[in-house]
Order: sequence, then structure tokens, then C-alpha cells
Amino acid sequence: MKTLSRALLVAALSGASAFGQSPEQSDAANVEELDAFVVSERFLFNDQVNALKTPTPIVDVPQSMSITTSDQIKEQGFDSIGDIVDYTPGVNNAQGEGHRDAVVFRGSRSTGSFFIDGVRDDIEHYRSLYNVEQLEILRGPNALLFGRGGTGGVINRVTKKGVFGENFTEHQLSVDTFGAYTAQIDGNLAIGENAAVRVNAFYDSLANHRDYFDGERFGVNPTLRYKLGEQTNLNLTYEYNDHERFIDRGIPTGANGRPIEALAGVYFGDPNTSDTQFEGHVVRAALNHRISDFFKTRFDLAYGDYDKAYDNFYASAYDPTTQLVTLSGYEDSTQRKSLILSGNLIGEFETGAIEHTVVSGFEFLGSDNNNDRMRFDSDPVTPGTQGETIAVSDLGTFRGRTFNQFGDRTEADLSVVSFYVQNEIALSDHFDVILGARYDRFDFEVDSFAQDGSLSSRRGQVDEEITPRLGLVFKPQENISLYTSYSKTFLPKSGEQFASISGGNLGLEPDEFINLEAGLKWDLNERVSLTTAIFELEKDGAEGDGFGNYDSVAIEVNGFEAQIQGEVTDTWSMTAGYSYLDGEVTGTANNGNRPRELPEHAFSIWNRYQLTEKLGLGLGAIYQGETYINENNVKELPGFVRVDAAAFYEITEDLRLQINIENLTDELYFPHAHGDHQATVGESINATVSLTARF
Repeated sequence: MKTLSRALLVAALSGASAFGQSPEQSDAANVEELDAFVVSERFLFNDQVNALKTPTPIVDVPQSMSITTSDQIKEQGFDSIGDIVDYTPGVNNAQGEGHRDAVVFRGSRSTGSFFIDGVRDDIEHYRSLYNVEQLEILRGPNALLFGRGGTGGVINRVTKKGVFGENFTEHQLSVDTFGAYTAQIDGNLAIGENAAVRVNAFYDSLANHRDYFDGERFGVNPTLRYKLGEQTNLNLTYEYNDHERFIDRGIPTGANGRPIEALAGVYFGDPNTSDTQFEGHVVRAALNHRISDFFKTRFDLAYGDYDKAYDNFYASAYDPTTQLVTLSGYEDSTQRKSLILSGNLIGEFETGAIEHTVVSGFEFLGSDNNNDRMRFDSDPVTPGTQGETIAVSDLGTFRGRTFNQFGDRTEADLSVVSFYVQNEIALSDHFDVILGARYDRFDFEVDSFAQDGSLSSRRGQVDEEITPRLGLVFKPQENISLYTSYSKTFLPKSGEQFASISGGNLGLEPDEFINLEAGLKWDLNERVSLTTAIFELEKDGAEGDGFGNYDSVAIEVNGFEAQIQGEVTDTWSMTAGYSYLDGEVTGTANNGNRPRELPEHAFSIWNRYQLTEKLGLGLGAIYQGETYINENNVKELPGFVRVDAAAFYEITEDLRLQINIENLTDELYFPHAHGDHQATVGESINATVSLTARF
């Protein structure tokens, strides 16, 4: 009944939005407007949001970044942020314990570096792409614009907005060879000349190559774009997401330190228990007002109400000699309510012969978090015996276990107040300087409760940080820039999700992340661009043991990134990326070791060939070098190559058939792991057939 009701809702939205004309002209206008805003020209006022807050062309930004448009998302069949990360240099995916997006930016794993329309999206879950106009991946820490976290970079989703003066709808239906299927709709209705309503919705029925895996996802995102006057635009949006999916933490590693290929088809856990549920209600409002030809303001409000739970089992130990595996597990729930308010004043003006683009602003974040955790213990009477040891051959009997040991229960309150200012100074046609600083005040308090509900401890901490930013851009000609930059961010000891803070870390200063970077951005011609960057990213912090003893925690990563993309010929377009990453852990028991999840070499390429007016082909590949699972450098994931392909056929002007094939050579590979015995098994060869209709 739940599935049927969602399918009926999608169908109702489909019928309600089947009006008007083809969106091709509207989409083309949007892309042109967006490209002008972030790539080729300077515009002071534009209601298309991006993560930079200022209307700065990419060529003038002293930071490495990649942008994936909605057209690229459709063409390559991406349905997750992880899919896009696979084809982006300098970043790679982490497992995220099977219930959340987790990205490794230049060797720094993060589950909290996500933004939507430039506003923090701060709850762990898998994010859908159904309402995304473009996805921006910025590499390198930058607290000035994004605040705490973003330890190696950030990901910003730019959502689809209402389009004035156009009526259109687009439907997409996809089914893959695993049995999964997806339905999406994107409809726009113009209301007079000054208003437009746009509705995006999707439904996913999940399946993959692993036994027992299933799930459902549903989301709907109606938006209203309203022109209050010639100088003022208002965007109002509500988004509802309801996700449920199976959790799979992967397979153990063997005596050689690598995943055991013979166990690639085995599930380690209780398939009746391991799943995650996520429900979110989010209201967002954005008000843009042009004060004059030189100044504009933007105000954002976001309120989210989230409810999340996950139950999971995983292999915590494995003996390859006896083939005995220890299965551990826990259930965790999170209820969160967050309010974010921010305002920006952006100006473009001149003082003599010097041009300035200034952004100054404030941000307030208030969040209430309730967390509960129960653990699985085969012998709850005897402390310290978490988990159960069982023969691999007997995994089929591992059913009906309960999470019977109290873990923790916390209630946390977070209040963040921030102020920042940045000035992009064009000293001449060839030389820009970017200067700025941000002040953040974090007030965090967490109550911990015993199993009987009594208060067991109350901890609180206030952190105040000032983070500078400096960038230099030299442009020998309009289509080339050479830059260098210094940027910094920090992460309080309460972590990315602010659920708790250990007694050993209480009172410690936040971890610091400092990035030194130099790069080249070059539009080789009107259709092809090249970007390169070299960088040094340092993490510096400390950890306490609760007894007054502290260890230094330091990681240094050095690397090189390059990306080239564009239309090589009238019929051939291509994007390719490469990264080289080297790093070292210092000051801990793992001193001198390589950081976890840091592939030395990674490469990706995607080609599209337009064979005829109606028929196009796509071919791509990703390579990821071997990585260590943990910083003790004992267990590792082997490198791999995955080949992907696609074909596109325009049946009519408004109807397109597409097939995407992932892992064309059926490579057995292990893309990431959360722990020594939790290696993810990559998807086997599979194909997705999609039909897209535009009206």
C-alpha cells in the first residue's frame, strides 16, 4: 500500500504537470544564463545561486572546482552523488557505513560537507539528484564561505527553480537489469509574467547485485518563484523525502590483507534487521533584492525536521584459518531540528582604477539533536563481549538477534553565530587579490543519560575561531589565469554531526585544516578548458584519553589534479580528470604511514560521440589505485578499472531512449571500506534503460 500510494502520487503529479510547451528553449536559456554567471562574464544580480556567493567567473576563482550539469547527470545515468564523485579528480567515495553519503576530499573523509543552494545541508543521508540543476564540487578547505567542516572541500547542490513565462513538463522512467526502477517528473507552470511554480518528484525501487538488498525512496519538491518587483525575487520551496534501504557493510579481508574474493557473494549480517529509514521535511526561502546598480542583498532561511534510524550488523573480526567471523551491530536513531538564517550584502564598485567585488554577511545556525544507540551483545550479562563469533558456513542461521545492550542516549543543542567579509580586488586587467576573514562562535552543550533515563553527565564547550583567506590571481590574457591561495577551516571536537563530545576531548581546541594551493585555468578555445592544481593540505589537532594525556594528530597530503573538458569536435565531447595524492600521518602510533582512503593515482574519462542526428554513443572509464583501509596500513583495497558505456537515440524531438551500461567488463572490484572487514563489493555488469518524454 505504501508503494502504491507513492506511485499514485507520482502519477497525479505527472498528470497535473502535463501542460504547455517543450522546455528546450527554457532549458537553453537557463544554461546560457548560468554559464554567463559563473564562467564568462560578470553579473552583479542573478538569481541563480552558486556556492561562491559572489558572481565570480570560474577562471577568476583561486580554488579547484568541478561542475556537473543536469544534462551530464542524465547522459551518464548518475543517480547519486557518489556516481559523480567517481568521475571527479581529487575526491573519492567512502562507504559511509552503508547509510549516508561520505566523500574523501584530498584524503579527508567527510559526511558533513554538503550544501544545497549555498546553505548547509547538515544531516547524514543519501541525497537524491532528481531536483538538481547542477552539482558543484569545490576542493580545498574554505571556512570563510562555508564555516566549520569542509575539511578538504564541499559539495553544493543547485536545485531547479521556477522559470518565468514557460510551461513544460518532463517525464523519465528507468529500469535496470537488477530489477530496480525509477520514475521522475519535472513540471513548470508560469502564473502570469511574475510567478512560476515548479514541481520535481521521484520514486525509486532499489535493487542491486547483492543478496537481500532492496529499498524504496520517494521525494517531492514544489517551488514557487515570485517576482516581487523589478529589483526583487523570492524563491520558496518545500522538500519532503522518505527513504528506506538495506544496509550492506561488505565482506572481510584475508591473510593477505585484501578482500576475500571467494566471499564476494556472501552477506555478513542479519538480512531481516539491517536497514535504514530517513524522513525529512525542509522549508527554504531565498530573497534577492538589488539595491542599486552596485549592490544587492540575499537572505536565506532553511528549517529542517529530520527523523533517521538505522539498524546494522557487520563483520568486526575474521580468522581466515578457521573461517570464523565475529559479527557486531548496533541500532541508532537521530531526531534533529535545525534552523539556518543567513544574509549577504554583495557589491561591485570602483575606487579609482581598482575594482572591488565585496561580500559581507552573517549566519546563524540553531540545532537540536536527540540520539540513541543500542548495541548487539551475544552475552549481555558479561561486559565487553560485544558481537557473536560464527562460522561463515553458518551465516544462514544468524537471524533474529536483538540489540540488547544499552549504548548511549544524548540530547545536544548547538548554536553558531558567524560573520564574514571578503573583497575580490581587481588591481588591473591582469591581477586580482582576494582577501577575507570569518569569525565563528560555537556554543555546544550535550546531556548524556543513563539507561534508566537519569542524567549521567552534562558537557559543554564554546569555541571561537577566526579563519582568514588569501588568493592571488594573475591573468596574462582573458582566457588564462594562474592562481595561488591560502585557505583554512576547522572542525570542533564535537565532530561533524554534533551528537556528543568525549570527556578526553573536552576543552581541546578544534582541529585545523590548512590548504596551500597553486593552479592554472585555461580556456584552450571557445569549447575546451583545462584546469590544474598542486596543493598541500595539513591537518593539525590533538586527542585526549580522558586522563589528562594528549597525543598530537597530524596528517599532511600533497597532490596534483588536472581536468580537461569540452567539445573536441562538432561530434565529440569529452571530460577527463587525473589526480596524484601522497600523504603521511605524523605524531601518532601510525607515524610515517599513509593516510587511509588515499589512492596515489586516480583517473577518469567520459566521451560522447554523436554518430548521426539521432544516435549518440558514450564510453568512459574510471581507475582508482590501491588504498589502505586504515592508517595502520595493514589492510588494503586493490586498484581497479571500471568501464562504462551508453547509447542515446532521439525517437522524436520530444522522446528519447537511452541505455547506460556500468562495469562493461564485469570487473570484480572493491571501491571502499569502512573498517578492516567491511569492504564494499562493487556492482557487477548492469544496464539501465531510460525513456525521457518532454512536452
